[in-house]
Amino acid sequence: MKISQALLFISILFLGTSTYAQGLDDVRIKTTKLSENVYMLVGAGGNIGISVGDDGVFIIDDQFAALTSKIEAAIRKLSDKPFQFLVNTHFHGDHTGGNENIHNLGATIIAHDNVRQRLETTPKRDKTMNSKDALPVITFNDKLNLHVNGEKVTIFHAEHAHTDGDALLYFTKSNVLHTGDTYFKGWYPYIDLNAGGSVNGYIEAVKQGLNVINEDTKIIPGHGSLSNKKEYESYLVMLETLKTRILEEIKKGRSEDEVSADNSITKTFDDLGYSWSFINSEKIRRTFYKSLKSSN
Repeated sequence: MKISQALLFISILFLGTSTYAQGLDDVRIKTTKLSENVYMLVGAGGNIGISVGDDGVFIIDDQFAALTSKIEAAIRKLSDKPFQFLVNTHFHGDHTGGNENIHNLGATIIAHDNVRQRLETTPKRDKTMNSKDALPVITFNDKLNLHVNGEKVTIFHAEHAHTDGDALLYFTKSNVLHTGDTYFKGWYPYIDLNAGGSVNGYIEAVKQGLNVINEDTKIIPGHGSLSNKKEYESYLVMLETLKTRILEEIKKGRSEDEVSADNSITKTFDDLGYSWSFINSEKIRRTFYKSLKSSN
């Protein structure tokens, strides 16, 4: 994802889709086939997963309301079957902004218990994001299995990771994993501490994902291009290395400001391009410090 696109989805995440809808006019939806019936759609915001088959259309995340017509058109090139289910991987607006529209197209919305709660209670400038029709009607606590389009899809909760309501989805036959925002390929993660996210939970979420995949698995990250196990493992190394380094600084008695100003802590990964417009190296050091300090 280009930096300009990153700035756009972060702006919409915090300010609402209606404010920035005009900035989405030029977005194109790119479709990549991953298996006989599973696809990845990339536009602006969180990556979308699609399963098509005799049972209908199964959707993972829906980006922004202003993009629904484009997303629907891309899906209709794959299937003319009814929209059956929509799963939200978490509550952020770049993944749930189109909920009301997709519901009105026929889909039943599914998410973790905490996603519904946050959609109901979190103030948003775009009021469609917490309207009744935008809310999940099926919620789960820990794990849920769906049997759709000829395969079992396992949905499992990652506790206190990117938020407090994250879900990862594994297509058991197609061997495709959708991570939601528990994986930002090639970027430092946005760990939403104000919404129940944590460093330790984020690391555990990546481990959960790695536990269900193999060398041939295709991985749809929350943001970034299609990924694989080797890249996913490298991401875990980055997270665990930063955790170790920052815990060492905390043990030395260094303050949050001292750690956030110390470029040497993240230089290895800054040089690999992990720092980006919203979560730069200073912010990731500060996030790790806050989260790890509060858990010790």
